[in-house]
Amino acid sequence: MKIGTQNQAFFPENILEKFRYIKEMGFDGFEIDGKLLVNNLDEVKAAIKETGLPVTTACGGYDGWIGDFIEERRLNGLKQIERILEALAEVGGQGIIVPAAWGMFTFRLPPMTSPRSLEGDRKMVSDSLRYLDKVAERTGTVVYLEPLNRYQDHMINTLADARRYIVENDLKHVHIADNHRYQPGTGTLNFKMLFDQLRADQYQGYVVYEGRVRADNLPEAYRQSLAWLRTC
Repeated sequence: MKIGTQNQAFFPENILEKFRYIKEMGFDGFEIDGKLLVNNLDEVKAAIKETGLPVTTACGGYDGWIGDFIEERRLNGLKQIERILEALAEVGGQGIIVPAAWGMFTFRLPPMTSPRSLEGDRKMVSDSLRYLDKVAERTGTVVYLEPLNRYQDHMINTLADARRYIVENDLKHVHIADNHRYQPGTGTLNFKMLFDQLRADQYQGYVVYEGRVRADNLPEAYRQSLAWLRTC
């Protein structure tokens, strides 16, 4: 199983040192912040060339959601995502992970009444995806639509929700964290069962750490988590 990671606060700030550190830890790839990639494209290219560590995908790094309530912000976000996809194409990255939104509204917390209808939500997200699909086709990249849990946002909370936007739902990318959103191996999720299912499905993509790290020694805890996950 190919395992990647997003950035962590204890990783080095310098781009090359960051890539060296991630590779030395034993990860197979780096899911980079989109803004970090765009603003440091030449440095990222040099780091990939020296370390051989690939940029797998991008996540975040833009200012407007594809399902944003504010139209100006949505359109601005689409332009930023377009630039991220162009940069990903330059470094051999596969694509970008995008939720409909994050933290914008949820039916599970007050005020519990959305400022936009469900039909309006669907139109905005669909318009955004159609725009990005053309960009992805031009750049040879992929847009991965990410469901979020019902407390993080009210749109696209399950794979079934995502399938409404995708004619044929095809598993391409996986984010992982344990049940408490910290590093795998410190909670109660059965990762062996989950990995066995991915193997049975002949999954060939990356599994990327997306979560926080809790320990006295953060780097060592991260290493131990990865070593443990390799046994699953």
